[in-house]
Amino acid sequence: MTTTELRPAAASAEPKHPRGARGTETKQRRLKHIITYLIIVPGAILFVAPFAWLVSASFQHVADIFSWPPQWIPQNPTWDGYVKFFTDTGALQWFINSAFVATSVTVLQLFFNSLAAFVFAKRKFPGRDAIFVVFLATMMVPPQVTMIPNYLILQHIPFFGGNDFFGNGGHGMLDSYWGLILPGCVSAFGIFLLRQFMQSIPDDLLDAARIDGASEFRVYSRIMLPLCKPVLAATAIFTFMAAWEDFLWPLIILSDPNKFTAPLGLALFVQKNQTDWGLLLAGSVIATLPMVVVFIIFQRQFVQGVAMSGVKG
Repeated sequence: MTTTELRPAAASAEPKHPRGARGTETKQRRLKHIITYLIIVPGAILFVAPFAWLVSASFQHVADIFSWPPQWIPQNPTWDGYVKFFTDTGALQWFINSAFVATSVTVLQLFFNSLAAFVFAKRKFPGRDAIFVVFLATMMVPPQVTMIPNYLILQHIPFFGGNDFFGNGGHGMLDSYWGLILPGCVSAFGIFLLRQFMQSIPDDLLDAARIDGASEFRVYSRIMLPLCKPVLAATAIFTFMAAWEDFLWPLIILSDPNKFTAPLGLALFVQKNQTDWGLLLAGSVIATLPMVVVFIIFQRQFVQGVAMSGVKG
């Protein structure tokens, strides 16, 4: 029997897919894509529109800002708001303070949170799970509840701000950068996020390093941290944004205008100058840019870290 005679039999053995079924699947996929875009696009416009109007209004004159319908494209753009914001106020110092505080809090949280998460995820000791549950329970306590205790603790820190050995006689760490940074150097949410990610890393990898003579801190710093880059980036974004936007805590403990952060300075600037909208909108745009830039830089790591941190619980 020749090869040509075998071809019809081989062809008949192949599974048949009716063209109608393929066409139906293609139509269903297109319909799903259309529905997805119909949901996503309006949502994206809804979230982006306020920021787009903020940027546009910062280049408009006061009379045009409150015109109706709103002008999305400035007719007579002006830089006066930005120029006045940096020349007539102490805005530059506010942003330097915010950058210093937010960066310090982020670095400290990445270190302490990752160290605690490594212990909870890869070390075994009595009461480990109970202690971790207590950490999680603190996430249910509103931060406003802990503000007064934190205030009193910072006020009575010994040997700071004129305090004696017993923490009396001065103001402690109030009205200082220490008071802004130390209360936020550890986060229960950050520990939880990092622990969930670390649990997905095989223990055999760490045991091999221990057999080779690596100490626990070396295992943590040389093996665990490089593998946790995605979730570390996600934690850094969350922490930086929260520290940059924090308003209430600096309002409570700061009294020196030279130590004001950007949100606090903008709020008090409104009261002081009876709301110069050009200056306020320009300052709001500048205050938002660092968070947007940080998110754009770490966007891929952020999405990957959030997606993978809940793989194994």
